[in-house]
Amino acid sequence: MFVENIYRLLKKGGTACVIVPQGVLFGSGKAFKELRQTLVERCDLKAVITLPSGVFKPYAGVSTAILLFSKVFGPGDKISKPATDYVWFYEMSSDGYSLDDKRNKLEGYGDLQDIIQKYHSRDEASDTDRTAKCFMVPRIDIEAENYDLSLSRYKEEIFEEVQYEQPEAILERLIQAEVGNVDKKVLNKVQSGILYELLELKGMIV
Repeated sequence: MFVENIYRLLKKGGTACVIVPQGVLFGSGKAFKELRQTLVERCDLKAVITLPSGVFKPYAGVSTAILLFSKVFGPGDKISKPATDYVWFYEMSSDGYSLDDKRNKLEGYGDLQDIIQKYHSRDEASDTDRTAKCFMVPRIDIEAENYDLSLSRYKEEIFEEVQYEQPEAILERLIQAEVGNVDKKVLNKVQSGILYELLELKGMIV
């Protein structure tokens, strides 16, 4: 893999910023897992920034991510302690351009300035809210997930409870839309059609 070659070519203390297909972050193949383990244990993996699909259109529509890491241990070095303590994750939603084939310039700079500002102010003690756009994940959690580096593995989603109208109220509104204000005695005489079926349904749930 080209990322592994970059790691080998880096001098100790050298830093690389590499764009990879998001499949590299979670691929189940042996080569993918070993690469991610190398990035976590032999490098200080500083950041994983997921990019939205479309940032490389019209040339490619594949989802990608940015890996930022510094080399700490060489391939043959004995690891006294894994080099990564925490990894900073950021979910980019806009790079300042439309995500279609036209890639028109949008107002502002998208998330680019926010990424730079938040990266330099990242803190493992405070950036713990995994429902946020960015957060820190300790190495121990990544090890427990088989070195999976996909943001979705660690991000927590909040689902708001949606209050739906009662079925009988919906059916009543449909009946009113069908016939308007009609005496119930008239409705009771209906023997077929959509209105009949609506009345049948209403009778089943009331």
